[in-house]
Amino acid sequence: MEYLVTGATGVVGSHLVCHLVEAGHDVVAVTRSRSNAAHLPDEITVVEGDITDKESLREPMTGVDGVFHIAAWAYLGPGPDNVETAERVNVDGTRNVFELMDELEVPKGVYTSTVGLFSDVQGPVDETDLPDRPPQSVYLRTKWEAHCDVANGFIDDGLPLVVVMPGNVFGRWDKPYGTTRGFLRAYLQEELPMVPRDWAFPFEHAADTARSHLRAMTHGDPGETYIIADEARSLPALFDRAESITGVPAPRAVPSALFGVLARGMRAAERVITPPEGFEAETLAFLSGDGVRVDNSKATRELGIDHQSPEESLAEYFEWEQAQLAQHN
Repeated sequence: MEYLVTGATGVVGSHLVCHLVEAGHDVVAVTRSRSNAAHLPDEITVVEGDITDKESLREPMTGVDGVFHIAAWAYLGPGPDNVETAERVNVDGTRNVFELMDELEVPKGVYTSTVGLFSDVQGPVDETDLPDRPPQSVYLRTKWEAHCDVANGFIDDGLPLVVVMPGNVFGRWDKPYGTTRGFLRAYLQEELPMVPRDWAFPFEHAADTARSHLRAMTHGDPGETYIIADEARSLPALFDRAESITGVPAPRAVPSALFGVLARGMRAAERVITPPEGFEAETLAFLSGDGVRVDNSKATRELGIDHQSPEESLAEYFEWEQAQLAQHN
């Protein structure tokens, strides 16, 4: 089978490309710059393209057996300064991909949403609990529009599309800023002073997320949505495990409400200063809630997804990250 992957050089896309090659599939990897794909297997076809430019995808998408649409503007924190970019990539770019899939009669597609859309919903949640209004952050709001308005609209019109919803993904090849990697990297460098005590979220290794994507393509029913995230873990529990692996002290756990207070203060401060990464008002406000707790039994039952243990996945990631940090010191 031949598959096209948007976002092929990101953390999930990179792992997915490797899994597809290992499974014997042909891969067309779309990236805005060919140099970004240097870490990907030699067997694939790398094509320069941009989901915001529909015609740049037409030739590489022609004749493929399936499309994995993963590409997104995925930053929590700098959202208020990037509204137009987030809308252009997450909403308009997603519409471009699905329009072209429809025109070219691609047999099947998998679209990557996020369980972050449930951040305003009391959990544990399943696929029937999707909120009817967008969350507050720019990233999550535009992903809500892409999922609920664009993807669901094309599904209603008959596009053979499967939607998957991962959690907070970490692993090699992620961007070192504005992502889960930035959060974990700050911990390794002892630059994460505190975390909210009660906030919990699904964390998962990108290799697990990639395998779930492949299972969605091969076993998922078109028109269905699947929560492929792992079970939620509180940040204190996550960093207790991290400390046992790395020896780096876990950050101090404080009441989640404190992050709400800090968010209000930072909104005022952001009028005159640029806060450090991770301390933006948008990020602090997100961490002041309860987080997200999910029920992934549908994907476990129908797709056969599974996840590594936290100890195994974190140990693999931290070994790689510590090597990256050592190279730059």
